[in-house]
Amino acid sequence: QLQLVESGGGLVQPGGSLRLSCAASGFTLENDAVGWFRQAPGKEREGVSCISSSGRSTVYSDSVKGRFTISRDNANNTVYLQMNSLKPEDTAVYYCASEATYYSRAYCHINEGYGYWGQGTQVTVSS
Repeated sequence: QLQLVESGGGLVQPGGSLRLSCAASGFTLENDAVGWFRQAPGKEREGVSCISSSGRSTVYSDSVKGRFTISRDNANNTVYLQMNSLKPEDTAVYYCASEATYYSRAYCHINEGYGYWGQGTQVTVSS
């Protein structure tokens, strides 16, 4: 069964940190660009960050730039999202998604349209 599984979410105080993991099962992420998205209650899903399959290209939304870091470990078939200096407005369900296209080795994007999606992990930032 092909699936992406997110983990690492939870409850954290403002200013705290979490590291989310996105693990692939049934296929390899080696050739995939991977994106992280989030959806807060009552809001549309938004792109947060992405990483190309080579790892050389990353993109961050303005709202998380300087606080979040995306990375990948192809040997472990996992992509990570390190989230620091968390704010209450970061509260959302976080999803990872992957795609393998001609451009995935060099580029990635944080728009909708990825082929595979995980089920999401809840991140709550609250005191």
